[in-house]
Amino acid sequence: MQRQYCGAVGKKENCVVSVHLGYATPEFHTMLDGELYLPEQTWHADRIRCRQAGIPEGIVYRPKWLIALEQYQRAIANGLRFSWLTFDEHYGSKVPFLRALDGFGQNYVAEVPVNFTAWTKRPTVLHREPAGHKKRGRKKRYPRLKVKNNPSVEVRNILRYSARMRPAKWRTYHVKDGTKGPMVWQAKRILVHLTDENGLPTGPHHLLVARNALNHNEVKYFISNAPEQTAVEILLRVAFTRWTIERIFEDSKSELGMDNFEVRKFLSIQRHLILSCLSHVFLSEFCLEHRGEKSGANSLPGSYRNVSAGTAVGSRGPMFTQIGQNDRCPIGHNATSQCQGPAKQSPQYNQAITRNRHKTEKPNQMSLVSLVAL
Repeated sequence: MQRQYCGAVGKKENCVVSVHLGYATPEFHTMLDGELYLPEQTWHADRIRCRQAGIPEGIVYRPKWLIALEQYQRAIANGLRFSWLTFDEHYGSKVPFLRALDGFGQNYVAEVPVNFTAWTKRPTVLHREPAGHKKRGRKKRYPRLKVKNNPSVEVRNILRYSARMRPAKWRTYHVKDGTKGPMVWQAKRILVHLTDENGLPTGPHHLLVARNALNHNEVKYFISNAPEQTAVEILLRVAFTRWTIERIFEDSKSELGMDNFEVRKFLSIQRHLILSCLSHVFLSEFCLEHRGEKSGANSLPGSYRNVSAGTAVGSRGPMFTQIGQNDRCPIGHNATSQCQGPAKQSPQYNQAITRNRHKTEKPNQMSLVSLVAL
């Protein structure tokens, strides 16, 4: 515990911070994993204090995005497959996190802060020394960006000044029906390029800008590595699925006592978080089995023209695929895989996890069967 930003109250407060992995489909949602965040200055740097709190020597400071990445890897190692990941701007601002997910071939829609930068036009990359160039000074490394190139731009300035985005018309979408009425947002998108670990441009990414139809000052920015032909409706549907995770936190705290603990040891709090996750899984499974027939799930957002938003986006598939011994790999702390059985290929998930996201694909082949949010 230390004075740090607390999401429950929306400001800095004395609190314990944890990182969680959630799972959501149109008919089912639950908490999958939870892990404590160890503050760097007041805890990680004070190992005497850590020992007094029962924190193992192997538990050190890790940024939240790295904890989240380990949780994702742990889930994958245990046979879980996700069609999408989505997360707030704290994680979206961490470019190494986005690169790692891209390396896993994982589709994501990430909310990003207004100062997130991207290229609206792919810059020129030099792969060798120009002919006739006089060599002076230190030898240059290639490939490298051409000196005279268009700069990367903050996303808020792309919205205001980009010659590609400004002419694009805002389209209105009915995202979902909430307790206070329909949620209606206006959106437009263009393709942009991010920076890789060497400072070079990546393949095309979607920059999706959405504003509240009733309050144009409420603007959100999203980056996605989905295939180029992916519809705006699908990107919006994924981006606004995070409300489900907020509901999971609310239920876990109010009904399962996730935030009701009075302990002083690290392992006690960690066990409490895991038991809260396990309780949520059990109750979600129980409700899914016994709640009876329900009306259809929220459908895809569509153009708001006095028509239905579309058909349901799919139903829940199995959480875990059957994977073999070669797929089992421990990730992070206490991450031994629980999957057993002979090796099998899952036609439903494996192709979606391993394919190159930047190849052109038909959008009607994309599925929202499994969604996950951080």
